Amino acid sequence: MKRLREAQGISQEDLADRAGVHRTYVSGVERGVRNPTVTVLEKIAGALGEPLTELVG
Repeated sequence: MKRLREAQGISQEDLADRAGVHRTYVSGVERGVRNPTVTVLEKIAGALGEPLTELVG
């Protein structure tokens, strides 16, 4: 997720806003300290304009 976000030049805050989650949640997922649900992963994938498989594959 971090690789995709940075490749697009998107900040954690921007990604969080687009996905409808809190910035600290995005940070936690990227650091591996949070385990997002499939629903949240779908929101993040959509916000990145990527298929869900890019995040979980």
